[in-house]
Amino acid sequence: MTRKFIGPDPAQFSLFEAAAPAEAASAPAASPVEQVPQAPAAVVARAPDPTMFRHPQASREIRLDEHLVAYALKRARRRTIGFIVGVEGLSVNAPKWVGVADIESALREKGAWILRKLREQQERQQRLQQARVDWRDGTSVPFLGEPVIIVLDPRATGAVLNSDASALPGVPRLVLHVGLPHTAAPEQIRDAVQSWLQRQAKRVFEERCRHFAQQLGVRYTRLSLSSAQTRWGSASADGAIRLNWRLIHLAMPTIDYVVAHELAHLREMNHSPRFWDVVRSVMPDYERARGTLKDDVLPVFD
Repeated sequence: MTRKFIGPDPAQFSLFEAAAPAEAASAPAASPVEQVPQAPAAVVARAPDPTMFRHPQASREIRLDEHLVAYALKRARRRTIGFIVGVEGLSVNAPKWVGVADIESALREKGAWILRKLREQQERQQRLQQARVDWRDGTSVPFLGEPVIIVLDPRATGAVLNSDASALPGVPRLVLHVGLPHTAAPEQIRDAVQSWLQRQAKRVFEERCRHFAQQLGVRYTRLSLSSAQTRWGSASADGAIRLNWRLIHLAMPTIDYVVAHELAHLREMNHSPRFWDVVRSVMPDYERARGTLKDDVLPVFD
């Protein structure tokens, strides 16, 4: 199962050919247009401006709507003009024979799409910053969809989770006592919490795999944790299941969906309608849980 993290996830769009990667797939193709050649736009250093999007290797500028977009233009041996909206900003790859006027005409034609993708990347970066964990006493990380407060407690052995069933609304009810002194370095706190989360992941995943394997009438041969950057899980024809330990941050319905998805592959090693019928047989509302995989923000552990 492909994993979707909040992070570098460039949107791409290629003009004049049927290229349809990721989020750009729904953008309609444009036709080449002719325009009187314009003088190259100079890139001038400016103070940060909320209405400006600037690529660090920008060589040209164009105004789209009320926004100034400084983009990186690269000439390449290709047949089409390609747009890539990534973390750094807008990159344009164009054939050597296409004039600047045609490139900028195409940019204006797709201006709304480009600005939308630039805003999405900007929001993605903001969410990444907000998700970055400050490893100290009193910080929090999500566990099974709930925030867990990290408390450094030298009296604790390892890490001990306590819950307060009477916690007030809006107040985290889960507290993880980590057996470290208050002088512990951020890296020590991170490693201790990550180790605890991975142990919990193995425990929870094993229980859910047993549950759904019985319901689906399949037998898995082994379960292992993964730290993959691009996949939530995988299933092999020999019955081996791999699940990304970072799933432990998410709510149980989401975990159940990934587990059921991978175990369903032991009956249908494909994504045919029959496969989705197998998933639906144990999770009738799997579409809802599937959607949360795109929306949930994982904490950044670096």
